Amino acid sequence: MAVRAAVLPAIGSPLEITGIELPGPGPGQVRVRLAAAGVCHSDLSLTDGTMRVPVPAVLGHEGAGTVLAVGDGVTHVAPGDAVVLNWAPSCGSCHACALGEVWLCADALTGAAGVHARTADGTDLHPGLNVAAFAEETVVAASCVLPLPQGVPLTDAALLGCAVLTGYGAVHHSARVRAGETVAVFGAGGVGLATLQAARIAGAARIVAVDVSPEKEDLARRAGATDYVVASGGTPREIRALTEGHGVDVSVECAGRAVSIRAAWESTRRGGRTTVVGIGGKDQQVTFNALEIFHWGRTLSGCVYGNSNPAEDLPVLAAHVRAGRLDLGALVTERIALDGIPAAFENMRAGKGGRALVVF
Repeated sequence: MAVRAAVLPAIGSPLEITGIELPGPGPGQVRVRLAAAGVCHSDLSLTDGTMRVPVPAVLGHEGAGTVLAVGDGVTHVAPGDAVVLNWAPSCGSCHACALGEVWLCADALTGAAGVHARTADGTDLHPGLNVAAFAEETVVAASCVLPLPQGVPLTDAALLGCAVLTGYGAVHHSARVRAGETVAVFGAGGVGLATLQAARIAGAARIVAVDVSPEKEDLARRAGATDYVVASGGTPREIRALTEGHGVDVSVECAGRAVSIRAAWESTRRGGRTTVVGIGGKDQQVTFNALEIFHWGRTLSGCVYGNSNPAEDLPVLAAHVRAGRLDLGALVTERIALDGIPAAFENMRAGKGGRALVVF
């Protein structure tokens, strides 16, 4: 069956909005009609090769929709069910999964090497980060769909598949922010805005948002920031001035740039925690000297997918949405059609906005 999709023909090439031939679901697979898909910086990282997956590929990894059909052996969802796509399903049996660290599953992205669909001329297409959400419909492994809890609008639920899980998990699972602590969030894109909301939910006393763009201040404050700092060489000094000279208890870096990782580290108090969520390239080198590591006693940690278990965290996030503590709409800066994805990518490259949402 032919559906429209956003295809990456090759690394470094612009996305093409085109028709693809999508097969029906085989054993252990689910066909989903997309309601919405978020335009995430990770998709941009696929286009430039920062993250490598087989190409040509249908991109998009943050989505939600309705089940159209299921293959043999699928029992946890049925046609008509609302679902959230999980781009990094855990296998349950590798070393990381055995340790309970499902976000580090060694086999999470093996599905990206498979053939997902074909172009009109018969060229094989791969499923980007497993789920190929930049399409009117997709076919995914059953492990890539999670039932959507009641009370969450289906369109906005797409954001739960990456930005919100990542931001919430960075605060609650990785940094483990406690009530009354101070937090700085570097980068006010989709994940950064979700991180700000998560810090507010955790009861942080002061939440400082940092971004290169002055225009994002209103977005950041609506998400929970109590203070806003336009990024500069003096950012750590400004943050220390806001925290009685100490620095924040927790810094969360969401941009994946060496300069902002270093600034987040320097903005964290002695003995504090710095968590890096942003995905940077190999050329982004961050340096520390041995004495400062000893002297400051800070913890620096990476954070993959918010160190989350989507199956366990999704109901928790849904409860926050229903209670009004988590505002998914506040993360969306524009709602676009499928044809608007290339322009949304250009906005991301320019550092504009929070999260574009593709509505089908």
